[in-house]
Amino acid sequence: MTHEQSAHEPCPCGRGLTYPECCGRWHACHAADGTLAAPTAEDLMRSRYTAFARIGAAGPVDQDRHDDAARTVAAMVAYLRATWAPETRPAAADLTPGPGEAPTVFTRLAVTDATGGGPFDMAGTVSFTALGRDASGGRVRLTERSRFRREGGLWRYVDGDVAG
Repeated sequence: MTHEQSAHEPCPCGRGLTYPECCGRWHACHAADGTLAAPTAEDLMRSRYTAFARIGAAGPVDQDRHDDAARTVAAMVAYLRATWAPETRPAAADLTPGPGEAPTVFTRLAVTDATGGGPFDMAGTVSFTALGRDASGGRVRLTERSRFRREGGLWRYVDGDVAG
């Protein structure tokens, strides 16, 4: 997806706004200067889902590619790692498929509950279900209750309980 296309495409998080109006603004702040700006735990969760969705939409990316898709994947991996609590943060390589492997393509997000996580809270949880397709075209359904905490005024994803 080109920059021009992403400016008019709906944000993958499902809020009904365009990507730049929605999660793209949090991604752009981070890409510009490392700022993490999502004001609530739910905003952070949605922006993280969108980062995973953009990685999937980029398709397989290997080390020798230096096109828009590779740049998108690198930016989204950097964003995901920056928004992860240090004690549970995975390595960058763990966030992308290996060489020749296709990523999961996420297609829909439903936020089912949010507790705390507001502008004046120090912790929050967000429950969601994400739908998509794996490399073989099989359906993927991820249901998680994610935990977030605010550190130095910034929201971070700590961990989550995955259902089933």
